Amino acid sequence: MRYAIIIEKARDNYSAYVPDLPGCVTVGDTIEEIKQNIQEAIAFHLEALIEDGYSYSS
Repeated sequence: MRYAIIIEKARDNYSAYVPDLPGCVTVGDTIEEIKQNIQEAIAFHLEALIEDGYSYSS
């Protein structure tokens, strides 16, 4: 599956979120860290949706 990811630069770090997955957000100190963090956040978010009985599509 593919999701659009928004990465924003803050003063001292980066943040990222997935518009199609409300509440799926993360922060990191570098772009590399934020890319890894958001992949993990998406996986965790989708697992939680499945556990709660929701379905999702790409």
